Amino acid sequence: MLLNHKTAVISGAASPRGIGFAAARLFAQHGARVAILDLDAGGAQRAAAELGDGHIGLGCDVADRESCQAAARQVIEAFGQVDILVNNAGITQPVKVMDITEADWHRVVDVNMTGVLYLSQAFIPHMRQRRAGSIACMSSVSAQRGGGVFGGPHYSAAKAGVLGLAKAMARELGPDGIRVNAVTPGLIQTDITGGKLTDEMRRDILKGIPLNRLGDAADVANIYLFLASDLSAYVTGAVIDVNGGMLIH
Repeated sequence: MLLNHKTAVISGAASPRGIGFAAARLFAQHGARVAILDLDAGGAQRAAAELGDGHIGLGCDVADRESCQAAARQVIEAFGQVDILVNNAGITQPVKVMDITEADWHRVVDVNMTGVLYLSQAFIPHMRQRRAGSIACMSSVSAQRGGGVFGGPHYSAAKAGVLGLAKAMARELGPDGIRVNAVTPGLIQTDITGGKLTDEMRRDILKGIPLNRLGDAADVANIYLFLASDLSAYVTGAVIDVNGGMLIH
């Protein structure tokens, strides 16, 4: 039970097959009380109920500062404390550089990168007051290799921004006892990728993965658990790859 007596907030965690919900379920199994935040408020409530008693689900648009602040107030009021924040919410869009519209750019960057800032800002004062906290931020192998399978250049740019933001926050917040780290998954089988991979695409992708399999949501959830727990008490500013060897650098 790595998270006994701890509370965790996970954004973008309502989807049953998603990384966020896999992390929420794993955190609950390790003793944490979990707040699931999602744009789909009803889905967040249903996901929290599936975890059992003592967990909550709230609607939250991470791209809206006031929505993040309101969610933080509700979580802190419900739990009394927040030890862990997982900035997991994200969206993708498979378009080429010349096809990116202004609206596309702002939506993808706002959710994937600005949302990390807004939700972190909502909980940092509370963590600073307690002089403790762990923040994990979702980036992507796409940020490191300049493009992925399902994400356009604006997605790569946003996820690269998450890496810089997480490292800068780690440097600034370390003296306050707050650790900040980033996770860079490779191709993970979730609802985002479900049904979009042809057999030929899958064979081609597996040729570049030394472990010879696609990742599962649980693979990333396990890394979130490590970063949330005291096992990583001396880890901050790190970028942890979860890609089966797709990118070795």
